[in-house]
Amino acid sequence: MRPINFIGTFFCILVFMTSFLLGEGVALYFNLSALFVVISGTIGAIFLSYPFFRIQSAFLVARNAYLARLPSQALIIKALLSLAVRSRYDGILSLEKSLGRTSTAFLKDALSILVDGYKENEIREILITEMYFFKHRREQNERVFRSMARAAPAFGVVGSVIGLIGMLSGIGDVGIIIKTIPIALTSTLYGILLSNFLLTPIAETIYIRTQEELLLQKLIVSGVIAISNEQNTYTLEKKLCSFLTPSDRPNHQRSFEEIRKKYMKMSFQEREREPLETT
Repeated sequence: MRPINFIGTFFCILVFMTSFLLGEGVALYFNLSALFVVISGTIGAIFLSYPFFRIQSAFLVARNAYLARLPSQALIIKALLSLAVRSRYDGILSLEKSLGRTSTAFLKDALSILVDGYKENEIREILITEMYFFKHRREQNERVFRSMARAAPAFGVVGSVIGLIGMLSGIGDVGIIIKTIPIALTSTLYGILLSNFLLTPIAETIYIRTQEELLLQKLIVSGVIAISNEQNTYTLEKKLCSFLTPSDRPNHQRSFEEIRKKYMKMSFQEREREPLETT
């Protein structure tokens, strides 16, 4: 998630809150009883629906989705092309030196499998299986927030019913009616806001983040398999650049030429020390 997203969110929240402040009776929009009904009901329903480790995992994934930066496709492609050229000059076993130079876990695992001498179909099967279960785990985390998003408006209605019952019990007593009307109305408001302004966006962020990571993983699988087959580096470059938008491809073609020329000029010792940038 980029800083512009946080700035835009903060600005929209500010405008949203200002719209309440411009009206009369601002205090009527804030009711702790209604808020407690919605939050406690939503959280309680989730604890009944999922084991604690799944809930904890979902919140950790949500935090990382907003705060952790993914390496760009362009950076991964550059790293793969560099690995391909290095493999051409020094052999596949030389890639073992690159294992500790990348912070991208999936790329590190893929290189480890490649260096261990697995065949193409074995590499593909292992990595695609890992991608499948990665996607499955992320879907479970996403589902936690979607379940919360469905539950929040329902408990908003529950708060409204509680408020209406209080109103009925206080017919003839204006003081009781005045106390219970805010609960009946604001609980529905809180439920809708919690669902559509917080929980659903978090679930969507996890979904988008998962799709971005899966695309990077597909890119890595394609590159590693091509390296294992000792595919021509020009062919690999064309294949990997298909993951990029057309406007970004010319820059990478120039970058690839620079990588090849640099490796041709470097000695074996210099290539051994060459960093692998993926972050």
